[in-house]
Amino acid sequence: MNDTESPGESGAAAHEEHEHHHDVEGPGYATPQAAIEQSERERVAYVPSLYVGTDVDAPDFLSVVDVDPDSDTYCEVVDRVEMPNRGDELHHFGWNACSSSCHVEGLERRHLVVPGQRSSRLHIIDTKDRRNPEIVKVIEPEEVYEYDLSAPHTVHCIPDGEILISMLGDADGDLPGGFLELNDDFEIEGRWDPPGEIEMNYDYWYQPRHNVMVSSEWAAPKTYYPGFDLEDVEKGKYGRSIHIWDWENGTVEQSIDLGEEGLIPLEVRFLHSPESVHGYVGAALSSNIFHFYEDDGEWHAEKAIDVESREHEDWDMPVPGLITDLVVSMDDRYLFFSDWLHGDVRMYDVSDPTNPRLADRLWAGGLFGPRHPTGEDDRPVVAGPQMLQLSIDGERLYWTTSLFSTWDNQFFPEEGELGSVMLKADVDPRKGTMELDEDFLVDFGEMPNGPARAHEIRWPDGDCTSDVWQ
Repeated sequence: MNDTESPGESGAAAHEEHEHHHDVEGPGYATPQAAIEQSERERVAYVPSLYVGTDVDAPDFLSVVDVDPDSDTYCEVVDRVEMPNRGDELHHFGWNACSSSCHVEGLERRHLVVPGQRSSRLHIIDTKDRRNPEIVKVIEPEEVYEYDLSAPHTVHCIPDGEILISMLGDADGDLPGGFLELNDDFEIEGRWDPPGEIEMNYDYWYQPRHNVMVSSEWAAPKTYYPGFDLEDVEKGKYGRSIHIWDWENGTVEQSIDLGEEGLIPLEVRFLHSPESVHGYVGAALSSNIFHFYEDDGEWHAEKAIDVESREHEDWDMPVPGLITDLVVSMDDRYLFFSDWLHGDVRMYDVSDPTNPRLADRLWAGGLFGPRHPTGEDDRPVVAGPQMLQLSIDGERLYWTTSLFSTWDNQFFPEEGELGSVMLKADVDPRKGTMELDEDFLVDFGEMPNGPARAHEIRWPDGDCTSDVWQ
């Protein structure tokens, strides 16, 4: 089962209104452990669903998916919030507030900020009615371009109700990227970072107690929009570094070149404990997980997991796993990540963060996984696991299968024709195991306007890739 190396030293349908949780005045939970103990099981999921790159001439939409096993509409899309324009390419999105603002009385985790990756348009969606959310504001691209930024990606709420969005390009879709800040009225506050502080940008995570933020790199929008070209990597047009920021000043204090084994570092995850100085970043093309950490005032990054490439009869080169997403359980015990091309999702025990240990993995779709993982009579699963989300209690792992429209069309063309799926595994944290739930499949090929692609997953009460603690 294990073809990896791990170097290093051992060491709520009925709940329409949002509610405050114990021991906090604002949104979220007082601690990660409080989140585990006080959260209820997820009942609905919000999932961006898009038509960009398909023959369907319709706007992208936000799906409301019923994930309550006691519901009559379990595994169904129960509502769709259509965007007002076509061609947005909804991608990553996030909440207006999270546990980093749990001390702010009167602030609610209620609004989703849903960017268009291609359009640079920002949609504000009110989820007061959790099963029937609605768009309440749209920030048009021209307002974003005024700050010489474009291609919004990661949305994080930051303490006191403000919102920070990583932007991958300038107003023309070239480099450099940067960060855009919104205030709690969803108005553009301005750039968060000095222009030119970084060139490439992608994902980020912050640990306010240590005054640090870590960001990663993809490429200029003009480079990745058309699709993937290996020559662009050879020309240095794709990233291979992570950047360590002074959180209060918004300036880069240190950059770490991950080298040839760290090509295209995408998703960044700190451990959830606000005390921790450990985290992980997945290098997609190199298919490696790097462990980054602080020691005596210096930040370091070391390869911790290596996914070996595999031969495939239709490829003239070994196929990389292509690590596209990762998530850390709320108790900081397990790291999960997806190999989109190979078709597997993996679970590692990271109780010693320097020495991840493979606990389990399962296969679904991709180039090497089964096309009918939930049963031969069910629709085929084309692409491998991609965007992941874990239940707050760590017992259910969900994923979707679309990466980016042009990249889908290039590597898994059937994804656009059939639409993507949402699948689920039941996780036993005590045993460190996963088992595919063969009774759970959300089919985004069955949408009224035609097959759609599904991307990131969010829960109304926060999740393992949203919440940060001070």
